[in-house]
Amino acid sequence: MKKYILFDHDGVLVDTEHWYYMSNKQVLSELGIELDKEVYLKNMAKGISCWDLVRSMDIDESIIMEKRARRNLYYQNYLKKEDIEIPGVENLLNELSKVFKLAIVTTSKRDDFDLIHKHRNIVKYMDFVLAREDYDNAKPHPEPYLLGLEKFGGLKEETLIIEDSERGLNSAVAAGIECAIVYHEFTKTQDFSKATHKIKSLSELPVLLSA
Repeated sequence: MKKYILFDHDGVLVDTEHWYYMSNKQVLSELGIELDKEVYLKNMAKGISCWDLVRSMDIDESIIMEKRARRNLYYQNYLKKEDIEIPGVENLLNELSKVFKLAIVTTSKRDDFDLIHKHRNIVKYMDFVLAREDYDNAKPHPEPYLLGLEKFGGLKEETLIIEDSERGLNSAVAAGIECAIVYHEFTKTQDFSKATHKIKSLSELPVLLSA
């Protein structure tokens, strides 16, 4: 029986994946680099940053730092003005929190996460949130989810991870924890063959958990 649910964040609880890609695409275009979406997704699945691509072109590190800061500003502007809601999320979390312990394990930076949730009520249903600054090795490394499991103090077999990306799935698999992939248009072409479950939307999660 499941007792703990570890949620990925971007693409699962809020619809931000496209806008993070767009902010990277926008800033790389300033360097004369075209960031192809399919290449971006393949690299993302492996945990390869677009800045690894930039470094391979021998661009000075000071310029990279400047462009990363600009990317962050672009992304935060998108977060402020674009509709990133996923319908039904808060109601679902409200119901799940009555039965399960919930937490978020995200690769989002804390500043971005706090901006996203400044006027949202999702976090109140969570026992804790792990942002990128809270661990050393990002997904697909297992550390983020193993740390989440440790904070719960639960067993792997009592835990379910909810993800929408191949990178996150690989992190869950490496951690030895069951993972349910929820459909997301942005990541639909990635390889989810290792997923324990696949659902079309979060609304299917209660039925899955009661099975």
